Amino acid sequence: MPGHTLTTASVLVCPHGGQVRITAAAARVTIAGAAVATTADTFAVTGCPFQIPAVVPVPSPCVRVQWLVPDLTARAGGAATVSRGSAGVCLAATGAPQGPVGIVAVQPLVSTA
Repeated sequence: MPGHTLTTASVLVCPHGGQVRITAAAARVTIAGAAVATTADTFAVTGCPFQIPAVVPVPSPCVRVQWLVPDLTARAGGAATVSRGSAGVCLAATGAPQGPVGIVAVQPLVSTA
């Protein structure tokens, strides 16, 4: 599904409100001065308050995003790009899936599929 391309300036959140910071592996392709986001980049989550419910709750914050469905036809620096139409899941440090990444804001200039 096509959508506006994500860049390092895009705003993403985990399902619990943690902020996702995109660190580009290579900033060869840019849009409006921000590197195009690809599956080779690091998508780190900070500030996730999630805890596993129990008698004594166990902290299990989201720590990273894994892209399950990147853009199928667009690539930048040899890696698939990601866009508003891509599907990603937030993961705990244990690798447990915690829910879909939320895409809040993207650049409006370029779309990919």
